[in-house]
Amino acid sequence: MPSESIVRLEQVCRRFQSGGQTITVLDHLSFSLDRGQRIAIMGASGSGKSTLLHLVAGMDHPDSGEVWLGDSRLDRLAEPARTRLRARRIGLVFQDFNLIEALSVRDNIAMVMWLNGLDERSGAIEALADRLEIGDLLDRLPEQLSGGEKQRAAIARALIHQPDLLLADEPTGALDPTTADRVLDLFDEAVDRAGCTLLMVTHNQAAADRLGQVWRLDRGQLQPC
Repeated sequence: MPSESIVRLEQVCRRFQSGGQTITVLDHLSFSLDRGQRIAIMGASGSGKSTLLHLVAGMDHPDSGEVWLGDSRLDRLAEPARTRLRARRIGLVFQDFNLIEALSVRDNIAMVMWLNGLDERSGAIEALADRLEIGDLLDRLPEQLSGGEKQRAAIARALIHQPDLLLADEPTGALDPTTADRVLDLFDEAVDRAGCTLLMVTHNQAAADRLGQVWRLDRGQLQPC
């Protein structure tokens, strides 16, 4: 596999059972992403966009096929190894935020730094939080935040360790247009300065267009728009 390839899926199938029927959401899907690519994935609700992100993150298993992150085949790694690899190389922005309710915003962000042996006292948390306009919210609990503030906290957590791969599921869905543009600016910076690869699921055509490459997931396959 080329050294600059970050993600590769080969002949991946994923099926679910529903009402006695088998639903195929990914059908022998193959694609790869190189370092520095920005890809937006669009498609109808239920088309498998979030499932695809979960497979790329090693949070779900394909029914068949191969999922690679760099030179590691995720679908063959044990859970502890997948967790370590995900913590080190991937930044995740979930549609439902996935913040730990018992931790402050600061500690939710710092948790990723702890997992990677980074110094939380470096000022990086405060600098990134200020750019996302949540610097004055770091000591609050998630339950004290609005939906948009939770989303920005989740984005800070995803970016704080400068991951190789950023997976974002509707990252601008809870944000006003001005804040959404600011978040996409940060994503651009992660790609341009750190060589991050961005794979973003969105229903927002304007957000998708900013990434430059837009793919549509339909009937288990990706097609360039």
